Amino acid sequence: MTHDHDDHEHPPGEPRWKHDGIRVIKGDQLDPNTAQTPGMFRQAAINHARVGAQKIWAGTVSIAPDAKTGVHHHGALESVIYVLKGRARLRWGDRLEFVAEAEAGDFIFVPPYVPHQEINADPGETLECVLVRSDNEAVVVNLTDVDPVEKPEEVYWVDPIHRHPEG
Repeated sequence: MTHDHDDHEHPPGEPRWKHDGIRVIKGDQLDPNTAQTPGMFRQAAINHARVGAQKIWAGTVSIAPDAKTGVHHHGALESVIYVLKGRARLRWGDRLEFVAEAEAGDFIFVPPYVPHQEINADPGETLECVLVRSDNEAVVVNLTDVDPVEKPEEVYWVDPIHRHPEG
């Protein structure tokens, strides 16, 4: 198996993986020059431009207290959101007709092309999350022609391990 790293020239006497190995991106060195959606602030940590990532994008997102984002999707990309701090309310669907909430410690999976909106469900605390996507560049398609339903249907993850809260 070969990697793109194999083609880099290395100064004589330096170990192969010194500059093509592990990268540490400090929290105060995130890049705000990434695709944005109104109502949220994204910063890139890992992408192709910064570290040569071939298959993932990772960064952070924050949403002010009691704020909501514009409706958007991420094209063919899959997204994983990990809630660090706060309470997230997510609406999704063609008319944002579905809703679910997540809190600190929860993971959220967003499939490709799903129109969605993130809402900070806490009026007193900034929502802070870590974001990982299945490609090395951030794809954001902001949607302006969505007419949200008045009352979305609450959706719970229900399977043999996760029971509905009312049953």
